[in-house]
This record gives sequence, C-alpha cells and structure tokens, in this order.
Amino acid sequence: MKTIFKNGNVIDGTGCDGRIADVMVDEGRIVAIGKIDVGVNDQVIDATGKIICPGFIDTHTHSDLSAIINPALSAKIRQGITTELLGQDGVALAPLPEEYIPAWRKNIAGLDGDTDKIDWKYKNTDGYLNLLASRHPATNLAYLVPHGNVRMEAMGLDGRPSTREDVAKMCEVLERELKAGAFGLSTGLIYMPCAFGDTAEMIELCKVTAKYDGIFVVHQRSEADDIINSTQELIDIATATGVWLHISHMKVCGKKNWGLIDQMLGMLEQAQEAGIRISFDQYPYVAGSTMLGVILPPWVHSGGTDKLLERLASPELRAKMIDDIQQGIPGWDNFIDFAGLDQIFVTSVKTAKNQDAVGLNLVQLGELRGKDPYNATFDLLFEEENAVGMVDFYGTEEHVIKFLCRPEQNVCTDGLMGAGKPHPRVFGAFPRVLGKYVREEGCLSWEAAIRKMTGKPAEVLGLQDRGLLKVGYAADIVMFDPNTIADKGTFVEPNQYPEGIEIVMVNGRIALINGTESYACSGTVIRKQY
Repeated sequence: MKTIFKNGNVIDGTGCDGRIADVMVDEGRIVAIGKIDVGVNDQVIDATGKIICPGFIDTHTHSDLSAIINPALSAKIRQGITTELLGQDGVALAPLPEEYIPAWRKNIAGLDGDTDKIDWKYKNTDGYLNLLASRHPATNLAYLVPHGNVRMEAMGLDGRPSTREDVAKMCEVLERELKAGAFGLSTGLIYMPCAFGDTAEMIELCKVTAKYDGIFVVHQRSEADDIINSTQELIDIATATGVWLHISHMKVCGKKNWGLIDQMLGMLEQAQEAGIRISFDQYPYVAGSTMLGVILPPWVHSGGTDKLLERLASPELRAKMIDDIQQGIPGWDNFIDFAGLDQIFVTSVKTAKNQDAVGLNLVQLGELRGKDPYNATFDLLFEEENAVGMVDFYGTEEHVIKFLCRPEQNVCTDGLMGAGKPHPRVFGAFPRVLGKYVREEGCLSWEAAIRKMTGKPAEVLGLQDRGLLKVGYAADIVMFDPNTIADKGTFVEPNQYPEGIEIVMVNGRIALINGTESYACSGTVIRKQY
C-alpha cells in the first residue's frame, strides 16, 4: 500500500523555498513528489496547512544503551528524530574487551547509563551494531568509534602519555572498528581516558580516520578559560590530517570567557578559508548536561572509576581536590569555576538512597546533608560509584542565537537518556528550534532551520540517501503544524513531550501519528560502506 501526503508545504532539506505538493511513499522509499493522483488502495494523509520535511538527524546523542534496552526511543521519535549518531565523546559502548567490562561500565554510567539486562560481551563495533540491529530500534542508528575505548583496548586506563607502540596499536584498533561501518572517530578531551591523549596522538588517529573519509567529532579540551588554545589544537589536527572536523555542542562557558566567542569563530573561518572542512552541532539551551564526575580534577580519574572511588575515600586527597578546584589547574575546564556550585544541579542517580538529591544544586545538596557542598558532592559520587548526572548553566540566549545562525551549525540533542530529571533537550531540542527560534523570534526561516536538522547533518555524515525529500531516498519523514510546534519541557519539569509533531515516518512506516506511537520500530543500523 502506498502512502500519500497530500497538499503539504514540502520543505525538502536543501534550504530551498518550500512548495505546496504531494509526497508518495512506497516500500520504504519516496517514489514521487508533486501533484499525485490517488489510487483506490492508497493511504492518504491530509497535510493541508502542515509542513512536510525529512526526518530530523541528531548528530550528538547518547542513546547507545537505551536503544538496546528500550528500543522504542520515545523521546526521540516524538520530537521528529529519525536518525541518531551514537558513540559520542570518546567514551561509549564499543569496542569493549571482556577484561575491561566491569571498569568500563562504571566509567560510562554517568553518560549512557548501566544495565544488567545484557552481558556486555559483544566485544567490538561489529558485535555492538549487530546487537543494536537485533533490538529493532525505532530510529536509524549510526556509530562513531570512541577514542577512549580504543585507548583502553590498546593501553588500559592509566593516565599516562602514549608511546609510539601504544599509538600504533590504537591505529590498528581504530582501523578495524572503522571497517565495521563506523562513520568516524569521536573524542571527549575532558573525559577519561581521552584527556590523557595529547595532540600528537590525535593526529595519528585522525590520519587513519581521514584515510577512510570519516569525520572527527570532538568535545574539545576546553570550552571555557582555555578555549582559544583548545580551538587551535583542533585546527592543527585537521590541518595536519585533512580530516573533516566536527565540533560537538558548540559553546563558550562562563561569563569571563564570553568575550572570546568572536575570536574563536574567526579562527574557524580562517581555517575554512585555508581549505579545512569544519562543522559543529549545538543544542538550543543556555545550560549543558554531563556526568557530575567532571567536576573532579583530572588526576582523580587516572586508572578508572575504581581508582577514583579509592581517592574519594581519602580525606587527604579530598582536601587536595578542593584546593585544585578552588585554585584551578591550567588547561583544565573547571565546571565549578565557570558555572558555580549553585548553578550545577543533580539530574540522576542510580540508587534509591540518594533520590532526594535529584533536582538540587550542589549548595542545596550540602544543606540537605549538613555538610559543605564539596564533601556532600564527593559523598554522592562515592555512594553512587560516579553514576551521577548533572545540568550546568553557562551561557546566554544571545550566544545560543549567534551559534544557531552560523553556516557551520546543525542541531543536536546531546540528550542523556537516564531516569530522574534530565536536561529538557532530551525531549524538545528540535521542536524548540522550530517553535521558539523560527516562529516566535524569527531568527531563522523554516527552510534554513529544517536544513540544519536534515540536509546539513546528512552532508556532514556522508549519508547517501537520507536528509532530503527526494525521489529514491529513504522515507524518513516528519509532518508538523507550524502554528503549534513547541517544546514543553523545563529544567524543573523536563519530562514532557513536545507539541505539534503530528506524523513521524521511519523507512516508510509510521512511528507516530497524532500523539500515538505505533511502535513500528522500523529503524535500521546504518553502516558506512568502505
């Protein structure tokens, strides 16, 4: 049975003006766009007054584990996302040698969660992608090879510089994982063990990535005080290797650093003029979200989570941690310094014992526990084995708009999928752009915004048949009401689905219609072909 969207405003993802037209879908593909006659057995959807566009592509997502244990992925489907890029921040699920399973589960719990519902013995990217496919996810899923996983397999979790032999082993592992169908390399240069890798290490890994025409997706070493040097490091890596540089969740953190934005953007423009390919993604909020453990100085993380917990158990080392946080360490992004104890909020914990901490900032946590906020926070991290999520406020609406309007930008969620009170971007990043920044504030046209959600990220990834409404392309389609589309979640009550998304289709099957999920789970694992 063919499906025909009739009389909608078709915005195709190229950035060109929309037009009133019909879109026909058959056997998972778009087969016609224009004035289409309806057959007796065709399913007809009246799209009058609605916008029809490609399904949204989320280039920074943390659904890596959720897609296995809860493949319906409601928070993504309900905001129109049909394709997600996993393996972010250099610390994700694969590769994972069996001897590192216990330690690595603790290391990633704050970003991706944890579960005993799988045995974790998939070993590598090929095994992990096969596991994902067996779960029949609701969205299409692509993968990046995480630097931290590669480094762990090659040299363990020790916080030491790599040797020439270590780097050679890492390059072997990376090449093997890319050949399994990953779209590039990710790193998070504030996360362990990635942070122990120097520029030379990253250059060698990016040479391998560029060989396979993969992208280099990076949470840079500093988004705050040292952002100029951090940005220069990324440009140096891209210049030395020719790799496509994609900067994760673009931002500049802390009031004292906001004056550096124009200088940083100027550096990116000069690099592009010199021939470097650069893009970045961004979620449309003034606050970020990650694992609370990032507030600890880098040396605390050396050796993995078990070593971190040993150090948290030492009063003497706690005193050193507090001193390092208060005095700062050159080159280290100090979240407490740029956000403040009162602007960092606990969003999730894994045990019932500490559920009362969820929703509190670190000052309030100290008051609740009858301790200073530092030791109250250290206690929480120790008792939860570092599996604590947080939200931190760092920017302004003016900066959100400035980055949103850049030609290099595409939209993402960076959504941590755990329980508790997550960042509202998990539920509403894409509708927020359309409702707030297009309809209400007029910062972008519908066509420009939709390109940043569809055609632009497809180009970054190198997707051959997604991201556009085009005959022959996969039928990933969203229909929404431009008069009502809006995000609903707030930082106080984030767990709210958006309004205005009426139909979501993934590979030709309807996943959402008028607020009701069909649980078609028609997504696919997309492997890059080499």
